[in-house]
Amino acid sequence: MAAGDRVTAPGHVQFGELLLGPHTAYRWKNLTGWEDSPGLDSGTVTRSDAHGAYPGRLLAQPRTITLDDMVIRTEPRRMGATVRALRAATALREDEQPLVVMLDDEPPLLCFARCVRRSIPVGVGGYAVGIVQGAALQWEATDPRRYSLIEQQAETRLPSSGLPPPLHAVNAGDAPAHPIITVRGPLSLPSLANTGTNQVIEYDIDLGADDTLLVDTAAGTVTLNGNASALHTATARSTLEHLYTLPPGLSSLLFRVAPGPIDPRASMGLRWRSAYW
Repeated sequence: MAAGDRVTAPGHVQFGELLLGPHTAYRWKNLTGWEDSPGLDSGTVTRSDAHGAYPGRLLAQPRTITLDDMVIRTEPRRMGATVRALRAATALREDEQPLVVMLDDEPPLLCFARCVRRSIPVGVGGYAVGIVQGAALQWEATDPRRYSLIEQQAETRLPSSGLPPPLHAVNAGDAPAHPIITVRGPLSLPSLANTGTNQVIEYDIDLGADDTLLVDTAAGTVTLNGNASALHTATARSTLEHLYTLPPGLSSLLFRVAPGPIDPRASMGLRWRSAYW
């Protein structure tokens, strides 16, 4: 299942495999928290010697998204099965699932969330005739950013001589995006520098021809061959992984390794989604 694979029309909302909106049993009127800015934690500190304050960092809180004024319609006396399907799709769970929203003819956006509240008014008459009004669903997304459905990819290899050209990555959104970086050997001391932000990630590690180093900047993890942590190999000049992002716009990235013979099999790949507040 691909995220948003059932979203085809304005008003469609897909959570996991559950589709809500036009041409479904679950219609909705209001969606709050989707286009709102998330809450903020402010690092601003009041000045002790003058008016005002020292501006601090603004860090976004989790995003809360609420779908309310829902109307559930079914054939008479079929409401129980339809509600049961809704309960199963929105059951409490530990992991976040894709939540995709398409409001109009613009491409839909995606976040990852858990359903934290479900309200389904119960009335005997409504169940009998197949109409329940005033239902609601609420989700919490620990990452408040919204993302494009399309995951972009780029890759560069080391030339037999000279330096590889810059790798260009475009974040079409208005929020910083965390890339996933894949480095394949054979090579030593791989690094990736963003010339616009001066951020660098670099690892003092030797990779063989069959080795793969995976850097998940959102999770802040560095994994060798899918199982062993290599976080400890980060050099002193390396940026903390969770701080390494692609800002809105065009990023120019430089892939470098230790001086010496170059193997053409060595490569660095990048995956990311454009991110929006």
